[in-house]
Parts: sequence; structure tokens; C-alpha cells
Amino acid sequence: MGQNLTPPSDGEGGDHILPVDLKAALEERYLAYALSTIMHRALPDVRDGLKPVHRRIIHAMSEMGIRPNSAFKKCARIVGDVIGKFHPHGDQSVYDALVRLAQDFSQRYPVVDGQGNFGNIDGDSAAAYRYTEARMTEVAALLLEGIDQDAVDFRPTYNEEDEEPVVLPAAFPNLLANGASGIAVGMATSIPPHNAHELCDAALHLIKHPDATVEKLVDFIPGPDMPTGGIIIDSRESIIESYKTGRGGFRVRAKWETEDLGRGGYQIVVTEIPYQVQKSRLIEKIAELLIARKLPLLEDVRDESAEDVRIVLVPKSRTVDATLLMESLFRLTDLENRFPLNMNVLSMGKVPKVMALNEILLEWLDHRKTVLIRRSKFRLAAIDRRLEILGGLLVAYLNLDEVIRIIREEDEPKPVMIAKWDLTDIQAEAILNMRLRNLRKLEEFEIRKEFDELTQEKADIEALLASDDKLWRVVEVEIQDVKKKFAKATELGRRRTQFAEAPEADVDAIQQAMIEKEPVTVVLSQKGWIRALKGHIGDTSSLTFKEGDALKLAFPAQTTDKLLLVTTGGKAYTLGAEKLPGGRGHGEPVRIMVDMENDQDILAAFVHDPSRKLILASTAGNGFVVAESEMVANTRKGKQIMNVGMPDEAKLVVPVTGDHVAVVGENRKMLVFPLVQLPEMTRGKGVRLQRYKDGGISDVKCFAIDQGLTWEDSAGRVFTKTKDELVEWLGDRASAGRLVPKGFPRSGKFAG
Repeated sequence: MGQNLTPPSDGEGGDHILPVDLKAALEERYLAYALSTIMHRALPDVRDGLKPVHRRIIHAMSEMGIRPNSAFKKCARIVGDVIGKFHPHGDQSVYDALVRLAQDFSQRYPVVDGQGNFGNIDGDSAAAYRYTEARMTEVAALLLEGIDQDAVDFRPTYNEEDEEPVVLPAAFPNLLANGASGIAVGMATSIPPHNAHELCDAALHLIKHPDATVEKLVDFIPGPDMPTGGIIIDSRESIIESYKTGRGGFRVRAKWETEDLGRGGYQIVVTEIPYQVQKSRLIEKIAELLIARKLPLLEDVRDESAEDVRIVLVPKSRTVDATLLMESLFRLTDLENRFPLNMNVLSMGKVPKVMALNEILLEWLDHRKTVLIRRSKFRLAAIDRRLEILGGLLVAYLNLDEVIRIIREEDEPKPVMIAKWDLTDIQAEAILNMRLRNLRKLEEFEIRKEFDELTQEKADIEALLASDDKLWRVVEVEIQDVKKKFAKATELGRRRTQFAEAPEADVDAIQQAMIEKEPVTVVLSQKGWIRALKGHIGDTSSLTFKEGDALKLAFPAQTTDKLLLVTTGGKAYTLGAEKLPGGRGHGEPVRIMVDMENDQDILAAFVHDPSRKLILASTAGNGFVVAESEMVANTRKGKQIMNVGMPDEAKLVVPVTGDHVAVVGENRKMLVFPLVQLPEMTRGKGVRLQRYKDGGISDVKCFAIDQGLTWEDSAGRVFTKTKDELVEWLGDRASAGRLVPKGFPRSGKFAG
């Protein structure tokens, strides 16, 4: 009988335990956590481009009166206010966010003006908050512009003692100008910084043409503008596609130049590095590659940076091609970096959404229009209140003697005045609060003038609110003002990141530039063990092998070479000579390096020559010509070249030379036919080379018919048959041929 797990229900002595379904509870709690992370931590609002922590820092600084023109205040005070009033999280997390807002290499347009050590591009962290000071920049002031004019909604803080803005008015296009990055639950955001001048141009175009395409906007915004500069090497088509979908990435390269040292010598100087790459870590990586001998073209790397970045790269010799050296560094280090684009933001502050470039700008413009409407209505209400008071004062000036009499004689003058002149409570209060010095005639003129001006301003605002076109014209003027402040002519506004196409470089040359060139001898054993001995060894008799194993083949190579291995299964594999195990020991089995079938064996191994062609022949006598460049395999699985099935196997790999082919069968019959009769293929079974009743192929040789056919017997004697002497063996492909000439080796091979 099962145990009863129902908790006591008597209320006395029970712990009020309620049974909950674990799956449902986990789903509910995890969903709540996910939503909290997405909404309140990781994703920025599309309207002001800020996450809650950044918004709270700016608002707290505003509340403390730390404006761009005010004195600096300790960061400890700012952090204390933020976590005490608005952001109940760790002080270090808030300070880290504050530091980032002040770093000119992290923010394209810093929101905080920092004084003290705020970290550097080497990755060093900022000083503790008790040592640093901060105040707002002009950018922060623009983000807050109009916040005291009911421009945005406020909500209670976490303890409901204060209020905080839901979003900032954001007169500055902060989301795209400063970018954002964050990781939420199941989604992330990554937006690079852009140029504010270009963003304003695009926004102004959108006001006039709301249906403008991304292609048109890219005329104004050609791409990101990183704080650390660099060069973007993506095509315009790629950039447009990224901005259209809201997803993609940008390849950013370091900016470099050569410095002439005289006498033909030079050095390379890197002056700008990709965004968010730590300079010290980058130099460490280059130094590690240098020690590991992965950069044979580079002699030394030095960091000569002061205020600006200056990384000096010294080439091995004056003959080294600077472009080739840099291309090898771009491949191996963060001198070229890919910055991802994932414009996943909170639309209207509520809905996580991947947005296109035009959608983000349109939503920012709508927000600016909403802010303008709210500010206008706030001003309108203030004007109405002031006009009401001024109306009451004018009544008082018209009836001054009577007002004075009522005040002097009546016990309760306020209701008497209200009844006599039909005043409102506020107007009556304003009359009673008037000072005697304000009874001058001049004051009456000033009040009439103010009344007329406010009446005109009220009419203007009402006309503005009634016209959509007028509203957009005002938004346009505001954006024009921002554009002037951050124009490209200013030091802060100038474009830092340039655009260029990556130079067309020879891939093989770059690969070789990343490997130190040294002579080696490649040794392959009968059982498939491979190694590379240093230097070119002529005598292989001293080589040792595992018991029961022996030498299969040995050939000279360079560490920069690619090696091709062909198996009996008709597959080709590619190995880098620099990756082969060294000469100590017996090497390693080839099967560890490539995915070779167990029933197959290595047929041939040689240094890859992309200009060469080969004849592949199978045991059954089929064959074809294949270009060696088509045999290179980029994966462990290799590349199937010859289609064979047991018992047929690939048997011969012969270089193509001359214009004729000589084939010898195991039946000791030889056939000579023109090379043109063999098709060139990239993969296949091939065509029949020679016809056999039984047995198969023994050997194949390519030669020039004018120079005759030569072979060597077992005694080392060389025989040659001239063109005329070969007449009886000449025929068409797939013929049976005739018995081999006198003196042909018993082995049935052309090499004895």
C-alpha cells in the first residue's frame, strides 16, 4: 500500500507545505527568469538604446545635478545612489557599466566623462570607484533633454520610494551610435557603433521618405564606425543584406602602413586595431606564434604605443612581401576580427525583436515625435496656468481701487472678489499675493506684453499639435541641431572606420607564409607508418622500423609542401608536410591522420604539384587522366577519385609526360597508344587501357614517341625502342597488344 504524502491540513503543527508539480513549477519560474533577463538586463530599448542599468546611472547623475558643465563627483557617490535608489544589484556590476560608458575605445560617443583611471585598450581594468570621478557628457544631456517636461512615463522604483523613467527622451540616436551587446536567455544582441552624422542624415531622409529602402539608407550609412577605427572589408551587398535582415557580421581589419628604414629596409606599423580587441592580448598572440615558428616571415613584434596605438612588426628580411606577411597575420591573429550583427532589441520597450536598419530608425523617429507631442502638451498646460493668473492680474489692474478697498474692508476678501469679477480661486489667490511694488504702471505693461506673447505661443503650439507635417518639421530641426554638434568636421564626429576591399592574395602563398620552410625527407613504411626526418637524406638503409615492418617509400620535400596519398580504394588524401611527426621514433599510422578504410592500403605518396597531371589505372586495366589540382582533399575523409569495387583496386599512379602511353599486362603483352585516347576526368571508373583474357595490368608508362620508349632491366641495363621499332606495338586503346620486346624485364615493370 502506497504511503500517503498529503500534508497535514489541521493548521496546527503543520508547516503549510503545498504539493507542487515540479515540471510546472520549473517552467513557470524559468520563464519568469528568462523574461526578467530579456526585459531588465540584456536587451536595450530601441528608443534610447539603453539597458536599465545604463538608464538608471544617467538618471541618478541627473538627479544629483552632475551635468556636463558641473564639477566632477566621485563614482562611489554615483554608484551608491544608483544601487540605493534604483538598481538593487551589486555595486561592481553598476561600476563596470559606468566605466564602460566612459571609455572612448568602447563607446563611440561616451555618455560619461570620466576623470581618473578608467581602464585602457590593453584590457587593464579601471581604478576602484573611490578613486575615480565622473560627470555627464553632452550625449547624456541630449538623452535626458525634456525629461522634466513630461516627455516620458515614470514608474515606481523597486522599493516604491522614488520614481524612474521607463525610457529617456533620447534626442541622440544612441542605439546605433554607441551600439550594444548582451546575452539573454535564448537570445542575444550585438550592434556595432555607427557615425552619428550619418545616422542623422539617414533619419532626415526617412522623415521625407518613410518608405525608403535599406539600400537607399546605406548611401547615408555605409557601415559601422568603430571607436578604434580599423578597415571594414565586406562588400556593399553583404552590408546591405546584414542591415536588411538585422543579422550578419562585419570583417574588420587593423590599419597598417610601411615605414621606410633606408637601404631597402622597412617595418610595418599598425596604427588601428579592430573594435573590442585587447592590444596586449593581441601582441601576446603574435609573440606566441613567433615562438612556435608559425610566422616565418616575421622577425619581431614591438609595442611602441603611447596615447595612440603603434604596434611595430619587423619582417625577417627586406625581401619579404609586406602584404603577404600581413595576410598571414590576418588569418592567424585578431588583427582581423569579425564583429557580429544581431539587432535584437526591445521594440517599444516591450517586445524582443530582430529589426532591420530602417525599422530601428523609424521607431526612434516615432519616439522623438511622441516626445515632442508630450513636451508641447506640457508647455501648453503651463501656458494655460500662467494665462489664467495673468488674466486675474489684469482684472486687478483695471479695478485697482476697488481691489484695495475690498482687501482693506472685507474680512474674507477672496470670495467677495471671486463673486464680483467672476474670478477663479487661483486668480483670486494671485491677486491677494501681489506685492505693493508690483502695482506700478510699468508692471501692467509687462503683464499685458507677457499675456499677448503667451497667447501667441499657445496658438502656435495648438497649430503644431494639429499638424503632422509641422510636428515632423520640428523633429527635423532638432535632428539638424544634433547633426551640427556631431558633424564629421568635428574631432569626435569624424569617421574613424574606413572601407576597403581585401587584396587578392595567393592562398597557397599565404599558407606557405605561415610555415617555416625547411627540407625534410618523408618516410612511409609498408604498414602505413609515416614520419618526416629533418634534411634531405639520400641513404635510407639506416632507417629503423617496427618489427615486421619495412620501408615502402621515401622522398624529399619541404615543410611548406602538401603531400598527396592515393589508396587502393581510389581515394586521395592530403597532408601538410609540417604536420607530420618528427624523425624520432617510428612516426604515426596514416590511419590516425585520415579516415582510411581498413581494407585499403596506401598505393602512392608524393609532393603535390598543382600543374601536373596523372594517369590512374586499376588492376582490371581501366584508367583515365586526372589533374593533380583536382585531387586535393580539405577534410580527413579524403576525396574519391577512382571508382573501384573489389576485387578490382587502384593499382598505378603515373605522371603524365610526352604524347603516348605504353601498357604492359600480367600476360606480358604490351600496347602503345596515343595519350589523347585517354579521357581527362575528376572522378570515375575510367576507360579500358588494354584487353586481357585473364590476369590484369602490370605497368603503365608515359613517354614521347619521338624520343622512343626506354626501360631498365634488373641488371640496370637501359633499353630503348625508337618510334620505327615500336610500330608493331602501336595500336588503339583497349587492344590486346603483342608480346613484350626482347630484353624486357621479367618483373613486367618498366623500371626493372
